[in-house]
Amino acid sequence: MATYAIGDIHGCFKTFGRLLERIEFDPAHDRLWLTGDLINGGPDPLATLRWVIDHDDVVTTVLGNHDLHMLAVAAGTREMRKKDNFEAIFEAEDRDDLLGWLHRQPLVRRADGYLMVHAALLPDWSAEQALALSGEVEAMLQGDSPGEFFEHMYGNKPTKWRDDWSGAERLRVIINAMTRLRVVEPKGGMAFDFSGPIEDLPEDRRPWFEADEPAWSDHTVIFGHWSALGVHKVGRVACLDSGCVWGGKLTAMRLDDEAIFQVTSEMPKRV
Repeated sequence: MATYAIGDIHGCFKTFGRLLERIEFDPAHDRLWLTGDLINGGPDPLATLRWVIDHDDVVTTVLGNHDLHMLAVAAGTREMRKKDNFEAIFEAEDRDDLLGWLHRQPLVRRADGYLMVHAALLPDWSAEQALALSGEVEAMLQGDSPGEFFEHMYGNKPTKWRDDWSGAERLRVIINAMTRLRVVEPKGGMAFDFSGPIEDLPEDRRPWFEADEPAWSDHTVIFGHWSALGVHKVGRVACLDSGCVWGGKLTAMRLDDEAIFQVTSEMPKRV
């Protein structure tokens, strides 16, 4: 039995299938961790989502920013953008089941010394607190009025965490950190103005995971979202988004020995 963590699929279902062949995935014995952003951008988000749900007993996933955005559009609180390709999911006969399943997914997972999140964790958060904060968002997603929650989800502020945040501000900081963050300012404030390769970082920005002695450092954090960073396994972090939707590669890491497996994307290379 092996467990494989896989980076952002973004609806690239054929590439995902080839990666499963590459790792000789056997659902009778193996398990998958998926870093979120299952949909959007790639040619077949519907098939991707259906496959993941059909294998729910052996697949563990977290929500990414694109997954949350689709739920907001479905709730009628956000307009679909030109680059969004949610139509097949919205028009599917099992639409309600698909969206309902996404509503039940968390932002953070933990097992065997690993934490998985789509984008980042703030340094003040221990593993236990990160899971609890993810639970607060889960409660809203599964509550009676998720549309109201989505109305307040968007925005870049507040930029720092405070334990006494409440309401929309509290949830927005949690979601922004866990599904959107890549870099922070010198004093630790979240910044959303950079998504390029790490070698191009401005002097006043640093990766979120370079904080001194973060509270989560007793775990290894697996994440995606930062496609320009690519596969990046340093210390207690492992980024697995290698730009599949941009014509790069789709990456799997076997957790038992942290071996890396990759296949080339079905998407054309985009610069």
